[in-house]
Amino acid sequence: MGVAGGSGRGRLGGAAVEALVLPLVVAGMVGAAGAAAFGGAGGGRGGWWRRNDTLRADARAARDAAQQAFYELDSAQRDVQLAVETVRAAEDSAAARQVLADFQQVSGRVDQVSVNYLAALDAYDLDAEELESGAATQARRRLEDVKGQLGSAQAELDGFLQRLQPLLQQAESQLMRVTPAVEKAKRSLLAATTALEAVRGAGLKADDLAAQLAELAPELTRLNEGASKHGVAPTLKRADDVARRAEAVAEHAQRLPERAQEIDRRVASLRTRIQALETKAGTVEPALSELRRRFSSACWQDLQRVPVQVAEAVRAAREKLAEAARARDEQRWPDATGAIGTVRALLTTADDSVAAVNERLRRLNEVEHDPHREIERTRFALRDAQRLAMAGRQAPDPRHAGPLDAAVARLDRAVAELEAAGRHPDYWHFLGELAEVRETAAKVVELIRGDLGAAGHH
Repeated sequence: MGVAGGSGRGRLGGAAVEALVLPLVVAGMVGAAGAAAFGGAGGGRGGWWRRNDTLRADARAARDAAQQAFYELDSAQRDVQLAVETVRAAEDSAAARQVLADFQQVSGRVDQVSVNYLAALDAYDLDAEELESGAATQARRRLEDVKGQLGSAQAELDGFLQRLQPLLQQAESQLMRVTPAVEKAKRSLLAATTALEAVRGAGLKADDLAAQLAELAPELTRLNEGASKHGVAPTLKRADDVARRAEAVAEHAQRLPERAQEIDRRVASLRTRIQALETKAGTVEPALSELRRRFSSACWQDLQRVPVQVAEAVRAAREKLAEAARARDEQRWPDATGAIGTVRALLTTADDSVAAVNERLRRLNEVEHDPHREIERTRFALRDAQRLAMAGRQAPDPRHAGPLDAAVARLDRAVAELEAAGRHPDYWHFLGELAEVRETAAKVVELIRGDLGAAGHH
């Protein structure tokens, strides 16, 4: 109805004005003509003229009524068209596709009725002076018929729009989410851009974040093109994705200065720790010298490479720390963090090695000075386990008694070997044996308590 409807309104608008003016003019003409022709005498022809005027007025009234129905139908069709476009933009379901198909059929029938109306309007010139009464009657009937068609088309459109309401309400609800979602995405992009500019102002490049932000430019273009082009669901998804990614860029950008400062602190701390390790490493050679001098080789043979290992660890730690500093300056944050982790691991291993040498000397000194203290400590652990194994029993459970008996025998052998060793016993082996005995006792205690706990639950 687009172009045809507009043309019809322009034409009909002029006709409506003429319909108001012409009866007065015609009436005047009729009066003047009657006076001239008949001199005021007789009335036969005047009655015929008045009848023709009435038919012409009825036809014009039918034209005006049809014209009003046409305007109302045109308005209704535009409303339904807008509703269908709303559903189409927001929905891509089977129901929405069926709505589009149904509307094409309804719209085709409405367009045909509009064509019928315009044809009826063009068929008769109701403003012509020579319009005969028969033609006026035919025009009235045809216009009344087309008015009925227009009314039926209007009713069909109204019914279609009524059936469309559930889908339309759902589509409008989705469309209402589009603008806030797009605005949120734009605000997130602006915040990310501002954060990135602040980071660069602080002397940090953040090229990776700038690249991530640049990737969002095409998405922003699509958001600006709107849901009418890309659909509501894809637009909402795109807006959420842009907002999420932009917020991640902003968050990382805001953390960059703090991250740089934290890496600076870690590098300085590790540099101090390397210096402390070098100082502690100076105690390794004297401790090893004393171990070699006072104890059998079995007590210190496994520690012989500690000085070399510590020196290698210090050298590797210094190199890795330099790598971390370079990565920080080049703002390769993952590389800097990884290098720092490697330095920490190297220093921890080296610290443990230095501590192992000094701890070995301390423990060997203690056992050499008083081996009975270690023996009594171990016997106490065994007796404690034996008492628990006998608690509430006439005889111990073989699962408990067997390991404890074997541990007692192992302790006795270790003591005997120590006493028979002479001037340079293997104290380290002796300490290891007693540690294994205590471990056995602890496992038996754990087993007994587990059995007691299970019995309690039953």
